[in-house]
Amino acid sequence: MSEHPPSAVPLADALRRAADRLAQVGVPDAQVDAELLAAHVLRVGRGAVQAAAIRGDTLEAADAELLADLVRRRATREPLQHLTGTAPFRHLELRVGPGVFVPRPETEMVAQLAIDALAAAASPAPIAVDLGTGSGAIALALATEVPHSRVFAAENSVDAYVWTRENFELVGADNAELAFIDLARAFPELDGQVSVVASNPPYVPAAAVPRDPEVRFFDPPAALYGGDDGLDVVRVVSRTGLRLAHPGGLIVIEHGEWQGEAVRTLLAADGWRAASTHPDLTLRDRATTAIAP
Repeated sequence: MSEHPPSAVPLADALRRAADRLAQVGVPDAQVDAELLAAHVLRVGRGAVQAAAIRGDTLEAADAELLADLVRRRATREPLQHLTGTAPFRHLELRVGPGVFVPRPETEMVAQLAIDALAAAASPAPIAVDLGTGSGAIALALATEVPHSRVFAAENSVDAYVWTRENFELVGADNAELAFIDLARAFPELDGQVSVVASNPPYVPAAAVPRDPEVRFFDPPAALYGGDDGLDVVRVVSRTGLRLAHPGGLIVIEHGEWQGEAVRTLLAADGWRAASTHPDLTLRDRATTAIAP
C-alpha cells in the first residue's frame, strides 16, 4: 500500500518537474521560480517550501494542479510577479500585474541614493518627489525609510495608476501622497522646496528590443520606451526637477548602463551641477545624480 493518498503528489517531485520545465524554455533561476510558485500556491515562504520538500511532504491534488497551471504560464515567460501578484522591493511587498512596470532589484540602489540624500537633508521634514512612480516602489521606500519626510509621487499612466493607488493604500504611509498628473506639470505648489527628486523613467530607445521576453511582451511600452535616444522622459524629469528642487537639492535618475554620459551631459546643459553616474551591484552604470543650482 502506498504511504501517500492516491491524490497526493510528493512536493519534491512536483518541484523537480516544475524546475525542469522552466529550465527547458530558458527561464533564468528555474529552481527559484518553481519554489516561489509553490510558495504562492501553499501561501508560505520559499524557505518553508524547501523544508517541506526535504521532509517529504506532499501536495494535495488541487494544489498540484494549480502549481502545474502556474508553471505552464511561467513557461510562456509570463512574469513570475504577474503570477504571484507581488514583487519585493527593499522591505516592501508590492502588488503588480499587467499595466504596471515590475520593480527590479537594480532599482533598489537608485532608491538608496535618494533615501540617503533625503535622510541627510537639513530639514525637520524634507520633501521628496518621485516622477513616474509606477508601482510606487521608490516613493514608498522613501516614505517608509525616511519617516520624517514628506513624499509626493506622480504617475501619468491610467493602467499603472490602478496598481499605484493599491500599493499606497496597502502600505498606508501617511507621509506619502499620490497624484495622477502629467510629469511636466507635477506639484507646482512645491516649486523650490524639494530636497530630492527621484525617477525611474522609460529609457529604452524606440528602436531597441529588450532581450528578455518578460520585458518585451509583458511590461507596458509606456514604461519602457523613451523616444529615439531613450531620453525623452529624462528631459522632462530634468526640467521638472529643476523647477521643484531647492538650491542644493539632489536629482536621482535611473537609466541604461550605456546612457551615463548622455544623461550627465543633458543634466549639465539644463543647469544641474556636479552630475555623477553610479554603478549598481553588478558594476553597470545605473543611475546619475546632480545638484540643483
